[in-house]
Amino acid sequence: MENMKKRRSIRKFKPTEISKDLINEVLLAATLAPSAKNRQPWKFIVYTGKEKEKLLDVFETSLNKEKAESKLLPSFKNEIADAFNTLRAMKEAPVTIIVMNTNGKNPFTPINAEMRFVEICDSLSTGAAIENMILRATQLELGTLWIANTCFAYKDLSDFIGEKGQLIGAVALGYANENPPPRPRKNFADVVEFR
Repeated sequence: MENMKKRRSIRKFKPTEISKDLINEVLLAATLAPSAKNRQPWKFIVYTGKEKEKLLDVFETSLNKEKAESKLLPSFKNEIADAFNTLRAMKEAPVTIIVMNTNGKNPFTPINAEMRFVEICDSLSTGAAIENMILRATQLELGTLWIANTCFAYKDLSDFIGEKGQLIGAVALGYANENPPPRPRKNFADVVEFR
């Protein structure tokens, strides 16, 4: 519970490098998550240094294109500014972990109802892995930012990453350079119902 209460979404990071041992600790926690039918549909690709810079260059170029054209996600046009803020945080963090659903398909490709349910279950499983990852990072006194804004650059990032499956998002990892207060939570009685 303590780590759950301490966890924050960090958007300012120190430039301090993180050891491979600590990164592996965080990723090991991710792989211990429960998954539907034990499919373990996750793959984590760690970007640091020059490779991270190349990844984020692709992200930035794609964000600029989406800002100008609004072709990929036109109804999310007002969210682009937040995506640029996410990119800024990713540039500060020494590590970007790309999260893939190895069973997933490109979200722009239609799928049948059965496969949609498999996709939902695998997305939930991957979310559990990400949650394990960020809670372990909190325990190790590392900061994280769970990133979904990769959606604005989905095609370009997927092409650059070159992995089969579905790009779920990313996690920025580093030492926090801020200590934000807890975000407001819905009232417990409004989200829990006993029948």
